[in-house]
Amino acid sequence: MIKQLFEDSALFGANAPFIEGLYEDYLQNPESVPSEWHSYFDKLRIVAEPTLALDFRDVPHGPVIESFIRLAKERSRRTTCDTPQEPLLDKDDLASERKQISVLQLINAYRFLGVRHANLDPLKRQEKPYIGELNPGHYGLTESDLDTVFGTGSLIGPARASLREILEVLQQTYCGSIGVEYMYIADTEQKRWIQNRIEGPRAQPDYSPEYKRHILERLNAAEGLEKYLHTRYVGQKRFSGEGGESLIPLLDNLLQRAGKMGVQQMVIGMAHRARLNVLVNTLGKVPADLFQEFEGKQPQELTEGDVKYHQGFSSAVSTPGGVMRLTLAFNPSHLEIVDPVVEGSVRARQHRLQDRDGNLVLPVLLHGDAAYSAQGVVMETLNLSQTRGYGTGGTVHIIINNQIGFTTSDPRDARSTLYCTDVSKMIEAPVFHVNGDDPEAVIMVTEIALDFRMKFHRDVVVDMVCFRTLGHNEQDEPMVTQPLMYKIIGCHPGTRKLYADKLETGGIIRAGEAEQMIKAYRDDMDAGRNPNKTILYDYKSPKAVDWTPFLKNGKWNAKVKTGLAGSELRDLAERLTDIPAKFKLHSRVEKIIADRRLMGEGKLPLDWGMAENLAYAALLKDGFPIRISGQDSGRGTFFHRHAVLHDQNRERWDEGTYVPLRHIAPGQPDFVIIDSVLSEEAVLGFEYGYATAEPDELVVWEAQFGDFANGAQVVLDQFIASGEAKWGRLCGLVLMLPHGYEGQGPEHSSARLERYLQLCAEYNIQVCVPSTPAQMFHVLRRQMIRPLRKPLVIMSPKSLLRHKESVSSLAELADGNFQNVIPETRKLDPKNVRRVVACCGKVYYDLLAYRREQQIEDVAIIRIEQLYPFPHDDFQTEINRYPQARDILWCQEEPGNQGAWHRIQHYLLRHKRPDQALGYALRASSASPAVGYLAKHNFQQKELVAAAFRERI
Repeated sequence: MIKQLFEDSALFGANAPFIEGLYEDYLQNPESVPSEWHSYFDKLRIVAEPTLALDFRDVPHGPVIESFIRLAKERSRRTTCDTPQEPLLDKDDLASERKQISVLQLINAYRFLGVRHANLDPLKRQEKPYIGELNPGHYGLTESDLDTVFGTGSLIGPARASLREILEVLQQTYCGSIGVEYMYIADTEQKRWIQNRIEGPRAQPDYSPEYKRHILERLNAAEGLEKYLHTRYVGQKRFSGEGGESLIPLLDNLLQRAGKMGVQQMVIGMAHRARLNVLVNTLGKVPADLFQEFEGKQPQELTEGDVKYHQGFSSAVSTPGGVMRLTLAFNPSHLEIVDPVVEGSVRARQHRLQDRDGNLVLPVLLHGDAAYSAQGVVMETLNLSQTRGYGTGGTVHIIINNQIGFTTSDPRDARSTLYCTDVSKMIEAPVFHVNGDDPEAVIMVTEIALDFRMKFHRDVVVDMVCFRTLGHNEQDEPMVTQPLMYKIIGCHPGTRKLYADKLETGGIIRAGEAEQMIKAYRDDMDAGRNPNKTILYDYKSPKAVDWTPFLKNGKWNAKVKTGLAGSELRDLAERLTDIPAKFKLHSRVEKIIADRRLMGEGKLPLDWGMAENLAYAALLKDGFPIRISGQDSGRGTFFHRHAVLHDQNRERWDEGTYVPLRHIAPGQPDFVIIDSVLSEEAVLGFEYGYATAEPDELVVWEAQFGDFANGAQVVLDQFIASGEAKWGRLCGLVLMLPHGYEGQGPEHSSARLERYLQLCAEYNIQVCVPSTPAQMFHVLRRQMIRPLRKPLVIMSPKSLLRHKESVSSLAELADGNFQNVIPETRKLDPKNVRRVVACCGKVYYDLLAYRREQQIEDVAIIRIEQLYPFPHDDFQTEINRYPQARDILWCQEEPGNQGAWHRIQHYLLRHKRPDQALGYALRASSASPAVGYLAKHNFQQKELVAAAFRERI
């Protein structure tokens, strides 16, 4: 019979995936498929794997698919043969079997495509498209089949039902207020779980009268705040959440349910739309404080501050599972850029709580529909979700789908995909679309989404389709560009009114009770109090991070001991070079490790790789955890770090690697080093978020080349450089940006030093250019030991990593500290010095070589290792050594419009005597960071070095 079906039906070609789906049904429950298919799959399993026990779930799909292909080919050959084939079934049986298969295909179609006919739009503007696959006639089923009873396959419910009943169930489940996309998920268990949750109750919420009243109360709060602000502060921008009021009961349910499941902390990221509503009605910000911000009366403790709809907030709420800490991340106007910042903050908290599975700390990201589909950082952040270095156990994504972008009037101008959520499919995240005018459906999908995340620890998306009552902001007039849409919106009574009327009709609330709730909320607003009874004010979490040691000002010049005793350094070096006996190193790496042993014994000078590893080892021994990430951080882009060693006989990462820094001392803190995904923006945002949540961990992000940080400029501008001034957010993140002109062209020369110096003000960040391995050792140690948490930007070396003169001794690590200014190292007669050349980085060694070659004795060379905050006292001390110097000259490799010159000249002028001149030696100003031809590079380099020593400037 089955063979006849293959021969006579159109199951091959486009419909072949259906058979595999049927086979999946069989693996889950053999009784869920027609008996003929059941028998066929039984026989096929025995033929394919005769030695297997009857565990249907373990049968591979490969033999099944191969069998389908083989049968198809046999059918093709017989079709071309003139010999008539004897039918294996009579016509009635064959027709019945075909219709049964058609019913199963129809069920499958609704699971895939039912979302296209779901009632998702509160404005009902779009006609539902014709989807042939949702029409029974597409499969040869007719009206006369409606009362015929068929097997329902894996459809949750009765094993057999009439076609009419099956259609009713499918339309109710997949075409109501909820539309689900999940059939693209490869994991069968996840698909079955979703089917049980959505098909079991037929996507119909069932809540108690008491909880329905609670939903109304939350809707009332959401609408009440917006109307109150709109009346009291007419025309002031607040980026209203009107039209999306169901967001507030959604969040209320999410955090209460998460708390019941044991979640202790929730970190929320969102842009400005509805942010004030979330601040007040979800996190419990006191309305009186918000009103002061509207009135400009809020005393500003921060250096600069930020607008009210960018502000973050932290609070505590009571849940059935205990107290939950809520954090709303600070966010600039760059919409989705907060996504990786939240993920990094969550990862740090999970690390602190030893929450390896993500059961205690939950990330929640709220998105706008246009931004979610359009901004690349969304994709980058999604791509981090299941990686080992950045995973947080799954994120709950909530789309506030206003069906409109900033000024866009048509979805065709906003994206190239059918749904704004389609980017989520790249990580096979299920998507639950829901009509925002059906708050009970919104709550239902929120519960399913959270439960999915907590069970499978994967991302999940709730797409709440709503609308935007007002313009982009309260001063905008949307009728200019969307007249028809806003005519419909103008007639919409509001989600709260629709739901209140529904509850009153159903006898859940009394007539007039909804109006009483409105008045009560307004009374609370007039009094400036928050009616949310779950908020716990003045709660002190015992697990909160103590930032107070880092809050006092004036610590830039704090002297701290970063050196270590020689015996300690030798012991750490021994730990770093103690490799397991059977671990086979690559020959080049073996030589590096052997040299490091000699360095630890004082028989070779220390190179950069060894000094850096010693810094990490020393910090680990002091009790500081370390996290380093970058696109080639384990080995090092320039083959210098080798913090992760690879066994040449094994390639599996869980077996074939050895990390010496994880074996420094018993009970040491974690050392994590990650070869990151090929992302700058999301990864740097993640590391910033991590560092803002964990002040006692050294967090380092390394660009593969310094100019790659260009791809993360928004993180640098909006968070790293200005986060403290705007929001009071301290951060000790370290950025290593390889920098130096070695003739590698415009893309791999400059780390764009000038951009970081331009961002420097009010002692916000540190910018250092270490020129020796010892300097790198001490600056990394200083970053954690000094009671100060400011971002540190390091212009790290490339060719200097192996420069014969750029080395250090163990004594320099033991006895020294980071030198903001390194004086002239040669014993020159101060009275004979005619010029002081100031520089930083690699060019120092070129100047040194030229001076030696030309036997110049009247020019002193000073290295400024910390460009910001500028070390005025240290620099003045060096200038005072040369009272006869006629001029001060700044030398740099970069063009004049780049590098440090434009910023440094103002500092140098402050230290120039009236009788001295200030000059410079550098490349001519250029639109490009560097030339692309090596010969031209070498010519320019020689010219600028020679110019630094010419008699006249």
